[in-house]
Amino acid sequence: MAPRLKLLAETTAPLDEISQILRAEHGDPFHILGIHMVDHKGKPAVAIRAFLPRTQNAWVVRGPGADDVIPMRRIHAEGFFEAVFPDEKALFPYRLRTDYAGQHEFEDPYRFPPILSDFDLHLLAEGTHYKTYEKLGAHVTEIAGVRGVSFAVWAPNAKRVSVVGNFNQWDGRQHPLRVRGSTGVWELFIPGMPEGEIYKFEVKSRQKNYLALKTDPYGFYAEQRPKTASIVYNLDRYVWNDQKWMAEREARQGLRAPLSIYEVHLGSWRRSGENGHAVLNYREIAIQLADYVEKMGFTHVELMPVTEYPLDESWGYQTTGYFAPTSRYGTPEDFMYFVDYLHQRGIGVILDWVPAHFPSDAHGLAFFDGTHLYEHEDPRLREHPDWGTRIFNYGRVEVRSFLWASALFWLEKYHLDGLRVDAVASMLYLDYSRKAGQWVPNEFGGNENLEAIGFIKRFNELTHQYHPGTLTIAEESTSWPMVSRPSYVGGLGFSLKWNMGWMHDMLQYFSNDPIFRRYHHSNLTFSLLYAFTENFVLVLSHDEVVHGKRSLLAKMPGDYWQQFANLRALYAFLYAHPGKKMLFMGCEFGQWIEWNAAQSLDWNLLAYEPHSKLQGLVARLNQLHRSEPALHQIDFEYTGFEWIDFHDVDHSVIAFIRKGQTPGDHMVVVCNFTPVPHHGYRLGVPEACFYREILNTDDAQFGGSGVTNAPGRHAFHLVWQNQPCCVELTLPPLGVVYLKPER
Repeated sequence: MAPRLKLLAETTAPLDEISQILRAEHGDPFHILGIHMVDHKGKPAVAIRAFLPRTQNAWVVRGPGADDVIPMRRIHAEGFFEAVFPDEKALFPYRLRTDYAGQHEFEDPYRFPPILSDFDLHLLAEGTHYKTYEKLGAHVTEIAGVRGVSFAVWAPNAKRVSVVGNFNQWDGRQHPLRVRGSTGVWELFIPGMPEGEIYKFEVKSRQKNYLALKTDPYGFYAEQRPKTASIVYNLDRYVWNDQKWMAEREARQGLRAPLSIYEVHLGSWRRSGENGHAVLNYREIAIQLADYVEKMGFTHVELMPVTEYPLDESWGYQTTGYFAPTSRYGTPEDFMYFVDYLHQRGIGVILDWVPAHFPSDAHGLAFFDGTHLYEHEDPRLREHPDWGTRIFNYGRVEVRSFLWASALFWLEKYHLDGLRVDAVASMLYLDYSRKAGQWVPNEFGGNENLEAIGFIKRFNELTHQYHPGTLTIAEESTSWPMVSRPSYVGGLGFSLKWNMGWMHDMLQYFSNDPIFRRYHHSNLTFSLLYAFTENFVLVLSHDEVVHGKRSLLAKMPGDYWQQFANLRALYAFLYAHPGKKMLFMGCEFGQWIEWNAAQSLDWNLLAYEPHSKLQGLVARLNQLHRSEPALHQIDFEYTGFEWIDFHDVDHSVIAFIRKGQTPGDHMVVVCNFTPVPHHGYRLGVPEACFYREILNTDDAQFGGSGVTNAPGRHAFHLVWQNQPCCVELTLPPLGVVYLKPER
């Protein structure tokens, strides 16, 4: 039982509610604070109440002027005040004045009406409010002609939620929110609060007497680590200049369009300063990266997560701010500039997005309101054993709504062109990385996470409905069927899927000494057995150049020259193989050491010819990929590919045709993956015409030995390898040749 209150004066307020205010446990502070019609000595009156700790004296200022000032009575020593206006029969506008640290006059937060409509609350509870970021979180707004900031947060098991910050000395008693019915949504409008104010939610739970300071789940901006508070930010100021890109985007990103992606970690792509330790900001990176990507010919950049995260070593994959670009590189407006600038330069921007798991940091989503709110309560469903992170509870409508809103938010507010969804396999399987007895089967006894599957399908439906032409890309490493097929035919609905199998097979093949490659020839050909079952992106990603795996160049066998030749051949095969393309930063010029997120790429290597010439090859491959329809138009159907020869195991040679949509448009590709040149190598081709050699990775301009077929070879009528014609070539050592017919 609470101790009896020691009041300093009479009050019209219920004593138990005053006690709840003093203990910071009132679930509806509006019921007692603010302006109320009351019964005073048997007559109607108006009472205005305020809780103002650290204040000795307080006044009510009536009307538009400052002349009508009425002192408030101090009801309790801790700062509970009341002013009673006898014979008043209607509520009236007012302000409060205090003498704490000098006289201050301000609007009372507890005199304003509710913020969220009943319809908003209905949609939030139903999980069908797809723009929850417009309602929850902190928003600079105007209510009843007064400008301020509205706050709202979902915490259904909280006893009390307050907004705290420097503005109230981090005192959770001062600005408690009110809960809106049974929705679990708490809200408060704080008039006069400026943009840029830092804040957190102080959450006191009904259970276990839990008290914690939490970052706003819907916060738009956050302090730089190691600080973790949210910052009030208005996202609607920025004026976009990418109208041309947005109008053309759907055509640029169609399945028949060229797509070559440059994967980037913003903090380590390039640094500045005398020692190269200064991290560039979003605006600086935008200009330098756009210049470089344009020069190299990539169509898109894919950003490793910039959603706010506390630990640099997580590279962004342990997200705490699902609506906030990291403050490491600047403000939200700076990130808008980054995307806008790349768009103006004709470059798309894809974001790594992580709905599979979140970190257990005390300020984040974990155990948010004293219960496992965003994550599962059952520990067998809650924890990712590999990463020590929490798994979202996809069966909870509010959690699904939170993640769907995050996805739509980045596409809407930041004009992003796609989302690459991380760790999809870990979402699909209940037994992912678990042993027997460590997981819970679904209702049918299987290992499929039915709730996550439903979440993923709806995520893809919503992104394509609200933002047609954007891409959703799955990092999915298993044989789950129809990942990139529409949900209405039973698929998961992604636009594209990373081809992890191809990446594994290729790196395993190329790491072998060429003398042994004949025993691994199927690594080259196996991918064509399933190449058209999904819309694949062929990736050479960041995961392959860290944690002791060595850089791509360092994986290559042989001497210095052979290592570069092998890498050139791998890249040429990548660009010729059906599927869209992605290459991690630094790989394009042959970074020797593993990628280190704490330092810049070794750009000084470009002073050496082998590296600069390798970079030149990648630029040429991108140029051909974009300009030659046969290399990009039919990536996902068997009609775009035809084997010429995949049997030449002894020479480690394969040859095939890539085809465009226009009849007769084709490209012949020949790969020799041994360091031995082959002269007079007869190859079947579709036409008796001149085949111009438009690419040879052994060309001296790319660092090769100069064994070429320049300018090309004439084919003649002779049925060979199931083709009506043939051509005799010199196959360069560790080289790949592209031949284009000229009629």
